[in-house]
This record gives sequence, C-alpha cells and structure tokens, in this order.
Amino acid sequence: MAPSAITETTQAQPKKEVVSYDINLPYKPISDAEKDRAKGRTEYPEYLPTWDEMWFEDCPEFEFNDPGLRADKNKPNLLQAGVKMHDITPKMGTVLTGVKLEELNNEAKDELALLVSERKIIVLRDQQGFLETGPGFQQDFMAYFGKPNYQPITGIVKGHPGFHIIHRDNNQAEMASFFKHKMTSTLWHQDVSYERQPPGYIMLGILACPDVGGDTVFADTAEAYNRLSEPIQSLLNTLTATHTSSKMISFARRNGGLVRKNPIDSIHPLVRVHPVTGERALFLNAEFVTGMPGLKDKEYELLRDFLIGHVERGHDFQCRVRWERGSVVMFDGRNTLHTATVDYDSGKQARHIFRLASMTEKPIPVGKGE
Repeated sequence: MAPSAITETTQAQPKKEVVSYDINLPYKPISDAEKDRAKGRTEYPEYLPTWDEMWFEDCPEFEFNDPGLRADKNKPNLLQAGVKMHDITPKMGTVLTGVKLEELNNEAKDELALLVSERKIIVLRDQQGFLETGPGFQQDFMAYFGKPNYQPITGIVKGHPGFHIIHRDNNQAEMASFFKHKMTSTLWHQDVSYERQPPGYIMLGILACPDVGGDTVFADTAEAYNRLSEPIQSLLNTLTATHTSSKMISFARRNGGLVRKNPIDSIHPLVRVHPVTGERALFLNAEFVTGMPGLKDKEYELLRDFLIGHVERGHDFQCRVRWERGSVVMFDGRNTLHTATVDYDSGKQARHIFRLASMTEKPIPVGKGE
C-alpha cells in the first residue's frame, strides 16, 4: 500500500539501552556529526538512511503472475554477445558480467527472473551505471518483478520508502556490546517472511564495502529439503509455521525507534513449491518463525532447531558472495536463506547496501498446483 502521513507519532520514549536485535542494521538516526562523517565514506551519500514518519496499512492480497514463466528458456535477450557467466557452485549462484541492468527490456527482465529462479543467486558485476540511475529508477525496475515491500522499522532513502538501507559505519562500541551477549552475528533468515505474500525477487546493491569482509552467505533450501529422508519430508509437507514481525517491532519500540506498520502474523507452509521451477523448499528461518500450529512447544523447538541446524551445517549447499564495488545481487527469497557476516572493522571502512524486495505469490503448499 502507498504510504500516508502519520496522524499521531509512533515514536516511543527510549528506555534502557538493549542489545541490538540485528547488529547489521541501524534502528535510529545518527547524529549530524556522524552523518557528516558518513557522507565522506560512501560513494552514494543520498542513500544514507532516513527515518521519515509515515504509516503503512497491511497489504491486501493481490494477483501475481511470475515474469519467469513468460521467459524464453534460452535467454537470448539477457545473455547477449559479450555477456560472461560463471557459476559460484554447481547448483546455486552465478556471476554475470557484461549485463547493463539499466538497459534491459521487458523480455530480458523476464529472462533474468527465470535465471534467478533457476540459479537462486545472481551476482551482477560492474553495475555502476545502474547504481547511478538513482532510487526512483531502481524502485521502478524492481516493481516489474512484484509488489514493492515497505520495511516497518529500518532506515529508507528519503522519499523512496521501498528501500531498506543497511549502513554500518564506526559502530565498534555497539558491536562490542553485542558480542558481550552473543557468540555470533549470524542470523539465517528470509527477508520479511511474515508478509502474507513474501518477497520472491530481492535486490541488494552495494554502495560502500570493506576491502575484505562483510560477505553475504546463502543457503539453498530446496537442496536442504532434498537431503532429508522421505519419511521426514512427508511429515514436513503437512506442517505450517507462524511467521511474525512482532519481535522486531517490539524491539524498535523498546529502543525508541520509529515504527511504520502494525505487526503482521502469517501462517505459511513449512515446505513451499516454487511456481517457476516446481522445486520444493523448506520455508522457515531463525528470525521470524515463532511456532508450528498443531505441534506442542517442545516439538516445535526440536524440529526448528533440527532444520535450522541442518541448513547451518550444510556447507555443500551454500555459497558465499564477496562484495565488490559496483556489484548488484538479485536472489530468490522463496528457496534460499541468507545471513550477513560481521567480520570487518567498521571504524576503517563502512558497509552500505540497499535492498529492494518485490512481493510475489502466497507460498504454495505441497500438493497445490504441482
């Protein structure tokens, strides 16, 4: 839904400082002095996060037709002469060079959607031209792949609420506090899986990155499902999971942050079917899932820990994306999990990324439409 002006503030009074919900993200505006410093440490200061006051109503159900289903399987419009591709791993992840995103026609976009569905993560190098088109063009580009998602609590690009801004700069004290309580920053998740129609096509664009570190790691949840035994698959095919944004929103309110949306609770199948490839994939994560209807608490906890641990340990169905200047990544939120890695010194170099997420179909359960 389009944003509207706030009629009453949703800003809570800060209470005692709490450990960051996700160390990869800022949840409140930085000071003017910090902002002036940050402008000199990113190529794209207009993408520094802002917390504009606006309110989003729940998104109603909408019809979605996947562009990947329209695509020419040979991809002649996308993979033109001069385009080079190499795979990151045999089953997932592909790097493309020679593609200019800002010049793609609709047929090439359809083919890109198909390639993302097939390979799950597409890394597009040398996208300075696309990054310089500006937030309006980029938001419109991703709207071709689905309905824009509006993030409820984190920073956006001013005037462009479809952007979710990841910006970490000179926050060593916050990191030190975080690691007093936590052993790792790893948080395997699907982006905003609590939406009734969660994002399928998601873009990350690098605006500033450390020379080394800050990689993003992806896991193939279709292959994770395939590795399970048939009796376990049969059980999982019948189950659903509750996804909610309530924990994230409660954190923002406790910490004096801005909230732009009411909490959303959705029940999704634990195994979903991809509309383009027909693959079955696990659909749960360590961030937004709070239960599995029909299971007792202990049963849910055991099954959740088993499945998340299976994904975490599955290095043979994961791939690691190293960020380089000018890189853009498009990935499929329906058959992957991902996590950032906080192994860099933000005092030396900033990590600055934008995310645009295009909401697609309601997750399809096993047995429906296969």
